[in-house]
Amino acid sequence: MDAFYASVEMRDNPSLIGKPVIIGSLPTERGVVATCSYEARKFGVRSAMNIKEAYRLCPDGVYMHPNFEKYKAVSNQLHAIWDNYATVSEYIALDEAYLDVTETAKNFDKAGEFGREIKRRVLEELGLSCSVGIGYSMASAKTASEEMKPDGYYEIRSQQDFVDLVVDREVRVLYSVGTKTAEKLNAMGIVTVRDLLERQEEVADRFGSQGEFIINIASGIDDRRVVPYKPEEAKSISREMTFQEDVYDLRLLSDVLLLLSISVVQRAERYGLHGSGVVLKVTYSDMKSITRSRTTVACNDPMSVSREAIDMLYALKRRPIRLIGVGIFNLSNRKVRQLTLDDIFDLETGERDMALHRALDGMKKRYHYEFDPNSEVFSNEHLHSVVEHMRTHRYPS
Repeated sequence: MDAFYASVEMRDNPSLIGKPVIIGSLPTERGVVATCSYEARKFGVRSAMNIKEAYRLCPDGVYMHPNFEKYKAVSNQLHAIWDNYATVSEYIALDEAYLDVTETAKNFDKAGEFGREIKRRVLEELGLSCSVGIGYSMASAKTASEEMKPDGYYEIRSQQDFVDLVVDREVRVLYSVGTKTAEKLNAMGIVTVRDLLERQEEVADRFGSQGEFIINIASGIDDRRVVPYKPEEAKSISREMTFQEDVYDLRLLSDVLLLLSISVVQRAERYGLHGSGVVLKVTYSDMKSITRSRTTVACNDPMSVSREAIDMLYALKRRPIRLIGVGIFNLSNRKVRQLTLDDIFDLETGERDMALHRALDGMKKRYHYEFDPNSEVFSNEHLHSVVEHMRTHRYPS
């Protein structure tokens, strides 16, 4: 999709059309740009840019918080269209997918018909534009989809066509070459894809298996198959929170970790997953980030997850914190438990739920806010505003 979040907002509010629309944090807040309209991109604004920098470049832009509920609903409508054409669909994000049309189209000409029909239907049925790339491989299709944006259409039919297209471009054009990898290649004097192809041995020696993969992509070789993403196959689930002002208060940080733990466990339960490890992430005011992890089987309920995370937090040196996050890993659909005091005294699920409610009741007194563990607040962006309320409305317990 073309500038998906911004395009949805402009569709729903035509007064925004033609304006530099920037979705993410507001200029007065901490955060980054989630996406922006093409009008904003003319000022140099781009996704993942610090919102302060975006405001410096484009002070007259229209800044908006994302509405993920709306974007997810539109994404479901897109999937309903796209899935008609493919035997297998692999969704990369709400607005992007690989569609395997090998069996349904049979040849490139028919695939081209599919691509143009998808563009027409998305525009007519949803009022949005998309860019379609047709390729002989996943990497070539991805490259083709970026070639004529916005509202683009492009085909790369052969390995040689791919190489001819990218050979004199910077290495960042290649799938899997991110900013850091590009910097390392540039430090070696490898700036273009041609440079990389001429120095394959050096790249393989320097980057190992990753280097061999990059060389194959640069050569137009990509044998990956389209594989549908299945949430139940995830290996980890995490949630993090950036504060609008640095937080030093361990009580507040502990309470936030409990809310994040509820969100993480709810998501895991939705897919029948159970973890056997807890990870804590902290970013300090100087932007230094650290993670701590602990392998444990006591992470199948929010209280257990938050207890492990809080224990790791208290072991850290106390400094102002900008971001905090928690996650569970080693996920599987098999619930594993260890013998604990809870087991010895036959602590049932209902009693664990009571412990959670008692903790939330204590938070209610501290922040004058009604915390409901069954509320959707723990699985959507509303959690950010709840945490900000907690940060600015702390009352003596």
